[in-house]
Amino acid sequence: MRIGELSERTGVSIRSLRYYDDQGLLPTGRTSGGHRTYPEAAIDRVIRIQELFAAGLNSSKVRDLLPCMRDSDGGPSERATPLLVEHLQAERDRIDRQITEMRRTREVLDDVIAAASSASSGESPSGPAARTPAVA
Repeated sequence: MRIGELSERTGVSIRSLRYYDDQGLLPTGRTSGGHRTYPEAAIDRVIRIQELFAAGLNSSKVRDLLPCMRDSDGGPSERATPLLVEHLQAERDRIDRQITEMRRTREVLDDVIAAASSASSGESPSGPAARTPAVA
């Protein structure tokens, strides 16, 4: 299939598909006129790439991991290694740290919203922001 069809079938932009090709993430063939062609299996590969990017992996990590994963279901291929598991656990730990930090940030934002809502409605604010002593 041509790049436009792959883009349409996966919902991924042509620009992104070209980037995947340039990064060695998505193997392509070429017509005699130099146009990219893709096998049907490229659809699963693109979906897998998108999932890995969404998980916060960069293209270098994705390139290292893809050979160890089955495109069809994301499961480990026969090339999966203990190193793959180590890399994936490190990425999961990084994501967990980001989630924890984002939760803290959300709590602070919730306190600010509550204080601002109370101030605009004339109510007495409550929560940590309300306990801050006034400066004389």
